[in-house]
Amino acid sequence: MGSSGSAAASLRGAFVGSASGAVSIAAHALGGGVVTPGSSSVPLLLGACALIGVVARALPVRPGIAQVMLLLTTGQAIGHLALTAGPGHHHGSGSAAIMLAAHLLAIPVGALLIHSAELAANRAVSSVHRAMVALRAALTAPPPWAPSSLATSADPLIPPRPLLTSGAWTRGPPAAAW
Repeated sequence: MGSSGSAAASLRGAFVGSASGAVSIAAHALGGGVVTPGSSSVPLLLGACALIGVVARALPVRPGIAQVMLLLTTGQAIGHLALTAGPGHHHGSGSAAIMLAAHLLAIPVGALLIHSAELAANRAVSSVHRAMVALRAALTAPPPWAPSSLATSADPLIPPRPLLTSGAWTRGPPAAAW
């Protein structure tokens, strides 16, 4: 079973990459920019989002919110540059302020959501792990009706006392019979 840290880091990378692309497209559209599926800027945007996702995946297991905000800022800036690289790029008047506001609002909100999702994933994996350990212990423990201890000696050469006898030794013929 893989560690929960690697799973959480993979989720973080996927969330940062996809959020960077989605916010770049949304802010670009709010600013009056047009993004068409056949545009040459779309492959650049996808590559930029994949790159920032890989970088986010490579971070330590638990980065802080500030690190996630920095990743989202970088991803959105690269995404915006990728979208502006397409031919015929233009914005309407006053649209730069709307686009900038959308980016600035999305960064802390996205970072908080991604950080919270990573924390929740770590807690969920930890809870499942604790439940599996408890279940394994319950399945390997002796049944509750079994005697808790047998009369055993500290000496390994003395055999344990059988359950249904009254003496301390095993039975055999009397010594005088031999």
